[in-house]
Amino acid sequence: MKKNKWQYDELQQVGVDYGNYDEVARYDARMKKLRDIKTEINNLIQATSPTPDSIILEIGTGTGEFAVAIVEESQKLFAVDVSPVMLEYAKKKAEDRKIENIEFHHAGFLTYNGSSEQFDIIYTRLALHHLPDFWKSIALNRIYLSLKEGGKFYLKDVVYPSNVEDYDLFFNSIIEGIEKSVSSEFTQEFIDHIKKEYSTLDWIMEDLLTKAGFSILETKVENSFIYTYLCEKRIA
Repeated sequence: MKKNKWQYDELQQVGVDYGNYDEVARYDARMKKLRDIKTEINNLIQATSPTPDSIILEIGTGTGEFAVAIVEESQKLFAVDVSPVMLEYAKKKAEDRKIENIEFHHAGFLTYNGSSEQFDIIYTRLALHHLPDFWKSIALNRIYLSLKEGGKFYLKDVVYPSNVEDYDLFFNSIIEGIEKSVSSEFTQEFIDHIKKEYSTLDWIMEDLLTKAGFSILETKVENSFIYTYLCEKRIA
């Protein structure tokens, strides 16, 4: 995408700024304790069915834990992130595991132009909320054009349900649950997410996906606010 004067600066990070290598390492260790990463990866593989010939793009690769796992099921993976420190950490992880078929790029949804070929699968997890809704639309259109016909798009993000009558009760209930099960640090991160980041409503996200051209094959909701959309590029 050609950079215009009015283009949103996605390289200016929103939310927690993991600009320190040691902090990124602590984040990686914390996520491994909080989440069942192995099961998440297996679920992703089952949902999208990569093959040894698959060319894959991951936008928002983070610490690279998913990239180094999914690339074993594919031919090549392009890993993209707006954080140079996250990319450095992910690249070191790949090198330590002697993985060579990952290509790392410092970019995001609006700025990535690293491959001339179309992808079989594109993944993004907990990253699209960094963009306001207008720019989500631009990003999803770019993703659609980057996929082969029949290609899969896997989107996981914080999305808010639109059937909530009282959002005070809704958010306070989530915050109380996080405080009991995780940590005060993670609780504050979620509070900051609500206040400062750009998560949208379910009907808006679904409308953005369908207007970009995607067929939504499956929608899953975890903990009332983590939405997963498995999509396919419609064949004309």
